[in-house]
Amino acid sequence: MDQVQQFTEPCKQFIKDSYRLIKKCTKPDRKEYQKIAMATAIGFAIMGFIGFFVKLIHIPINNIIVYVNVIEFIFF
Repeated sequence: MDQVQQFTEPCKQFIKDSYRLIKKCTKPDRKEYQKIAMATAIGFAIMGFIGFFVKLIHIPINNIIVYVNVIEFIFF
């Protein structure tokens, strides 16, 4: 019986704590939701621009490397 209680007690405590957390949580109002959405959109845009510029910088570098390898393959 003690082993069963030892197993079920942490589960009961977790359920109790989870229920208390959900009761304390509130939905964001419209202003807060818009602020979160705007911050997320700005983050996506910044990451997109960073990825775009990294790719833009690496395209010529990649072409130089490939072009040098093609020339070495043809002549050597």
